[in-house]
Amino acid sequence: MQAIVALFFILTPGVSSRTFTVMNSCSYTIWPAIFTDLNVGQAVPDHNTGWEAPAGSSVSFNVPSNWSSGRIWGRTDCDFSKQGPAFCVTGGCNGGLLCDPHTGTGVPPVTVAEWTLAADEGGEDNYDLSVVDGFSVPMLVTPTGGCKAPICAADLNANCPQELALAGPDGKTVGCKSACLAETPEQKQDSPNCCTGSHNVAATCPSSGVSYYSYFKDACPTTYAYAYDDNTSLWTCPGATQADYTVTFCPSAQ
Repeated sequence: MQAIVALFFILTPGVSSRTFTVMNSCSYTIWPAIFTDLNVGQAVPDHNTGWEAPAGSSVSFNVPSNWSSGRIWGRTDCDFSKQGPAFCVTGGCNGGLLCDPHTGTGVPPVTVAEWTLAADEGGEDNYDLSVVDGFSVPMLVTPTGGCKAPICAADLNANCPQELALAGPDGKTVGCKSACLAETPEQKQDSPNCCTGSHNVAATCPSSGVSYYSYFKDACPTTYAYAYDDNTSLWTCPGATQADYTVTFCPSAQ
């Protein structure tokens, strides 16, 4: 039934589409995933919500220009014979290879690209890269039309502080948690690292109060490193451009 719904919105008269390309420039396999918050908008890309992308592979698909609250990320070291999101070492989602359309967001720490596209030429695309919940794989988002290309090319796992490091089955660091993600549920209720409780607005949650903010931000200055990074990390592209987007895993530093 979900496929029928997706096709309906792709073909809705008056709604144009964009071309999205996902490239794996890593030396290892990535399992990319797509999620749309259906509580925000019903338009969805005309592609599976998850697939296997061997090293050096590339796929392109159409995304409706009214795509809202959408995200793309990469999963690593997946074994879909297991059950639940734990079948991937990082970024796993409910549903298996195909992420569940309602609950299939990636388990952090995970690097995420996010979009809300302009439904018409009078609006503007909003897009970003985020390590707010931590880092897993280097990523680059490249729009056409000369719009900003946010990048996080550094391998933040290599020198991840010990208290933030997520170890894989072989003991090596496979993900780097944010300070918020590393806190206990009790700590998260009123936390300067999570911008919650008495810290739930920008005025009471400055980046200077977020532990390890500089570790993430210095390496990836065009990427969200905490909730209120809008001025340096939220990018726009004019709707008149009707930009296409390329997502690259493991891009070379630029």
